[in-house]
Amino acid sequence: MTAENVIAVFGATGRQGGAVARELLRRGRRVRAIVRDPGRARDLAELGAEVVRGDMDDTASLDAALAGAHGVYSVQTFSGPDGTAGEERQGAAVAEAAARAGVGHFVYASVGGAERGTGIPHFESKWRIERRVGELGLPATVLRPAFFAENFAFMGPRWAGDELEIALALDPGKPLQVIATSDLGVIAADVFADPETYLGRRIEIAAESLTGEEIADSFARAAGLPVRFRSQPIEELAPYGEEVVTMFTWFNKEGYQADVPAVRAAHQGLGTLADWARENWTPPAR
Repeated sequence: MTAENVIAVFGATGRQGGAVARELLRRGRRVRAIVRDPGRARDLAELGAEVVRGDMDDTASLDAALAGAHGVYSVQTFSGPDGTAGEERQGAAVAEAAARAGVGHFVYASVGGAERGTGIPHFESKWRIERRVGELGLPATVLRPAFFAENFAFMGPRWAGDELEIALALDPGKPLQVIATSDLGVIAADVFADPETYLGRRIEIAAESLTGEEIADSFARAAGLPVRFRSQPIEELAPYGEEVVTMFTWFNKEGYQADVPAVRAAHQGLGTLADWARENWTPPAR
């Protein structure tokens, strides 16, 4: 593999990094999948990826994993044992390793609204990582995705009597911007393919902007069954923790601000929530 071709993808066995790695491989790009457990990446290896063990908490491991790479896709999770502190530490470590390696294009996966002082801990951690990327002077693109369609795997419609109902703490008529990780993969691959357009940019991305009623309709079209929307009182989210309450409060007051028509015009073949639901969701048993 030549340096001009190698794109190192972190989190390649996860939903987001996996989608990016698969789309790059589909386009014939050379992918180095950086994972903690290579055994979990056999499917990527079969698709042609170079699978490398990498630990975002180990400097030597990161330096070895990024040696000779031209591009890097960096994504971290805040759901680990150290929460957002661990996410921030690992995000900074990957950026610093990329700077030492002299990579030509660093793509960081942040979140829509990261820069707008949301007070949501896992948004604020990503903003601090963004700032570290900037401090290092990396040739970078920051992608700021909206609400992932994959969240509906556990927030989707449930039976309420004889009808499917989706309960979301969204005000009636308030849109929520949504994107599937597969569409993020398409956008990330486009970004790597066109550095002249995307280097130095921070881009909020979403494939759709849907009200609660339109989200319900998306699932109805996927299932071929009626689905109603219930505007859930924010107080019902209290059992899920303060961070979730803060996030949905922000969705209602401000929310994501991607230019959806511009995103769809720039990136061909993006799907819809209904597309995602048809492929990934089935109505629960009664």
